[in-house]
Amino acid sequence: MTTRPPLVLTVAGSDSGGGAGIQADLKAMLALGVHGMSVLTAVTAQNSRGVHGVWELPEEAVRAQYRAVVDDIGVHAVKTGMLATAPLVETVADLLAGTDAPVVVDPVGVSKHGDPLLAASALESVRKRLLPTATVATPNLDEVTQLTGVRVEREADMRTAAEAVLAYGPRWVLIKGGHLPTGAEAVDLLTDGTEEHWLRAPRHDNRHTHGTGCTLASAVAAGLARGLAVPEAVREAKAYVTGAIAAGFALGEGIGPVDHGWALRR
Repeated sequence: MTTRPPLVLTVAGSDSGGGAGIQADLKAMLALGVHGMSVLTAVTAQNSRGVHGVWELPEEAVRAQYRAVVDDIGVHAVKTGMLATAPLVETVADLLAGTDAPVVVDPVGVSKHGDPLLAASALESVRKRLLPTATVATPNLDEVTQLTGVRVEREADMRTAAEAVLAYGPRWVLIKGGHLPTGAEAVDLLTDGTEEHWLRAPRHDNRHTHGTGCTLASAVAAGLARGLAVPEAVREAKAYVTGAIAAGFALGEGIGPVDHGWALRR
């Protein structure tokens, strides 16, 4: 009998192309030694060129999936991704508030191709209901602007962005600076308003980066489920994602995915 691995639950949308969403989450979780479970919030028709359709699940379906997993199997960490609408955001926030496990909130707003994945009417629910449940929130720069109005144009602006997100209640925020023109380095800022951790990694010249945000948030959740402190979990997650980006591959005619299994093939 083998020892049961830590349990991580992703609450997110499906990516039919397999590069992002729950598909990316479950791949990352397997690669990082935890047992991944899923609550599907929406189905997308998606490939390397973009999102061609989105169908949200009913609130009762999301609630039933969550309760079925948590009440029977249990969970050591939860990661949220695409929640699509205000009713789904509020449903998930209520479920998280009653769950005694760390939560990583990836406030997904748009896809890698620029397709909207969160209704504008849901932004206030994300700010007021979802972010306060987060142990770590992981917005990219576009999502920071969408949520707070702060525009990050240089590294020094990331501290202002972090303060604006922390005002909504997450314990920690990871501002992902991958879209900043910072030369050879990709720079992120992790802070709880007191501690600051600047995380730097080589910037790889690879356009195949679909699923980067989902993968990073899932990797952080995997680290938290294994008992790591937030800074250590984020540091390990960034190293894993940096390797996955370096190994990203072409798929279809557009933007290919990161390689979730890169470390298993070394």
